[in-house]
Amino acid sequence: MARAKNVLWIMCDQLRYDYLGCTGHPTLKTPNIDAMARRGVLFTKAYVQSPICGPSRMSFYTGRYMRSHGSHWNGWPLRVGEPTLGDHLGKIGVRNVLVGKTHMAPDLEGMKALGIPPESIIGVHVAECGFEPYERDDGLHPTGRPRPKYDEYLRRQGFEAANPWEQWANSGAADDGSLHNGWLLVHADKAARVPEEHSETPYMTRRAMDFISEAETDGRPWCLHLSYIKPHWPYIAPEPYASMYSTDDMIPVIRSERERQNPHPVFGAYMDMRYSRNMARDDAREKVIPTYMGLITQIDDQMGVLMKFLEARACWTPP
Repeated sequence: MARAKNVLWIMCDQLRYDYLGCTGHPTLKTPNIDAMARRGVLFTKAYVQSPICGPSRMSFYTGRYMRSHGSHWNGWPLRVGEPTLGDHLGKIGVRNVLVGKTHMAPDLEGMKALGIPPESIIGVHVAECGFEPYERDDGLHPTGRPRPKYDEYLRRQGFEAANPWEQWANSGAADDGSLHNGWLLVHADKAARVPEEHSETPYMTRRAMDFISEAETDGRPWCLHLSYIKPHWPYIAPEPYASMYSTDDMIPVIRSERERQNPHPVFGAYMDMRYSRNMARDDAREKVIPTYMGLITQIDDQMGVLMKFLEARACWTPP
């Protein structure tokens, strides 16, 4: 049997199909993603299994519908015993490695019933959705929750705070020095306090390159899931991306009042959620979307960094 190839699987959280150059956005700059689309396959009609992060990811990882894998909402665990990509790859000797976000919630009750300690090798495998967590970071880290490695990194760069992610990467500063926190949509037009090279997207790119460099000496084939947190909320970007786009770059919203007339109960419930009501407001969209576009261009720039890194290792041939 031929040796399994290495696979780099890149995912961006909350990236709309129509906010890329290759899918027709008139002003958004994504030349590196566009180049990949020209070289590969660009799907023009594809559907996720859920509009919610966690269940959608579980469908990616299992290849199954929500009704089959059982994770119907964020925080709902994937049942113990659901075969994942990692289980299938492990059978052919391929490491299934994570850098970034999965939004996976472990099935602690199921593991307890089966006598599987969560800290055991099997427990970690199950709790991480079949991934070997090189660096897991689900992207939302309010004070009081377990801190990610990214916090440690920021402190090493001199960005000291009780919660460096929140106070540097996720906050802007007013003229008087007060912090404007990115949790709130009203502050989406502020530039993040952290310099661009130390923000989350370049950090995750470097961590992916760290893994690939280390894997060269390991010798085993791998599948690396590089799962970017952005352009997911909190919507705050470092310069130069924070001021790269304006409301003039926004494409018209697709909206019809007919949607609200006798909607399907599930769709009606989605429209009535606080997040949906907020993003239906024009004033909120005008704050958020220029920053959202900047975060996408930052990801695209990091795609260029990553592809040059792979090209230097003869892992990628540019188009």
